[in-house]
Amino acid sequence: MFLSGTVLCGNILIWPTEGSHWLNIKTIIDELIKRNHSVTVLISTGAAYINANDKSHSEKYEIYNVSYGKTKMLAIIDDFVKLWMYEKIFEETRKVMAKLLKQEEQICNGVVKNESLLKQLRENKFDVLVSDPMVPCGELIAELLGVPFVYSIRFSMGNSMERLCGGLPAPFSYVPGSMVELTDNMSFVERLKNFNFYIFQDILFHLLFAEQWDGYFSEALGRPTTLCEIMGKAEIWLIRTYWDFEYPRPFLPNFEFVGGLHCKPPKPLPEDMEKIVQSSGEPGIIVFSLGSMVKNLTDERSDVIASALSQLPQKVIWRYSGKRPATLGKNTILYDWIPQNDLLGHPKTKAFITHGGTNGIYEAIYHGVPMVGIPLFADQPDNIIHMKTKGMAVMLDINKMQSQELVDAVNTVINNPSYKENAVRISQIHHDQPVKPLDRAVFWIEFVMRHKGAKHLRPASHDLSWYQYHCLDVIGFLLICLFLILYIIIKIFSFCCRTCRPARRKQKKH
Repeated sequence: MFLSGTVLCGNILIWPTEGSHWLNIKTIIDELIKRNHSVTVLISTGAAYINANDKSHSEKYEIYNVSYGKTKMLAIIDDFVKLWMYEKIFEETRKVMAKLLKQEEQICNGVVKNESLLKQLRENKFDVLVSDPMVPCGELIAELLGVPFVYSIRFSMGNSMERLCGGLPAPFSYVPGSMVELTDNMSFVERLKNFNFYIFQDILFHLLFAEQWDGYFSEALGRPTTLCEIMGKAEIWLIRTYWDFEYPRPFLPNFEFVGGLHCKPPKPLPEDMEKIVQSSGEPGIIVFSLGSMVKNLTDERSDVIASALSQLPQKVIWRYSGKRPATLGKNTILYDWIPQNDLLGHPKTKAFITHGGTNGIYEAIYHGVPMVGIPLFADQPDNIIHMKTKGMAVMLDINKMQSQELVDAVNTVINNPSYKENAVRISQIHHDQPVKPLDRAVFWIEFVMRHKGAKHLRPASHDLSWYQYHCLDVIGFLLICLFLILYIIIKIFSFCCRTCRPARRKQKKH
């Protein structure tokens, strides 16, 4: 531990996001509680994945009302996933996104427009608020309560939040925008694509996202403001990746890497599962999961996958709760849930077939397991591109792949030793850190509590307008000076020419 001081009994407020984001925040919460901090989580009555009724939790939950229920939220999320996976129809996706944004506003209303709850939160005198900015409002609540806040984030689309609100530099020439599916070694055409992607995402961020919240934040605070102005007050941005995953790029002192903070050594498997693993013999096992948000696939896709798995010599442990595929082989065992981290850490695990969620990828990195990536939606294609570039993954298209392609991909990552070697190398990089990711995350939260912020790490770019940041005023001034000098030179030259002409004529007459 590298703590320079101790914070005893800090009072921490959490503004979470659901799904896989919650897993990371929950890991931080558990560690904060171990260190004698009091943690309160704000959660709506429509929460889809966070269970406030679990008595095993040590954190406190402050539940507030919203006008929709869990079922409706799950239905919207399911529609969003299906559209992204199979259809990708812009108009339909836009409608679903509009529903999600409306739900997010209702979530914010549940706290911001609840005076009795706000009064109660003020009386609790929180030391810091930890927020996931993918659902805006945590930063607004922190502003209303007058407490510093820390972000926990994987990324925003095109890194718009980090760049435009956090001041993070991102040269378009070699820093690919998140979800553009490019590497840091780009051709001219790829740099053109990257440039256009950044510009397009910035426009979308302002028109479809920030514009809605700018007015909301201004109304709530009773003064003109913007979403970016309030987001820019974040003391620390905890980024859920690390250089084992990221391409080298410039960062700021208030941006800290905590990728893989949820990873840990494997625990023993349940007895029945251990028997299955041991019965695999020399070929070993393959772990297969498409995450918690995709419960089932179409019959056609699940049959293609099951047919491929049946041709492998390994035993396959597949997390899948959909209809049992007709082509399922005897070597494939279906589970509604699996202890994924423990399986990946098992010595008999040869490969991981994954949708490419960040949490699963980091567990594979932690244990040094090569991957076959079958990305479905969101950041997953971009994540698998990173792993493919690092040499520890093969990437397939869920909607186009045939059984033989999946068989070939699995055999490649298992039988080509370079994939295992690269997985081990990247795993060593991950483990070779002076401080564990979870300790680093908790340290910075405690640092903000000890010092009531971290303003000394905040770049001066937040105090500059966009034209000052890009030195457009300086460039404009220099251009005016240049034109002025050129104008003066031309005028002097013209004057000299005029004065010299009469003298020449007189000389000719003589």
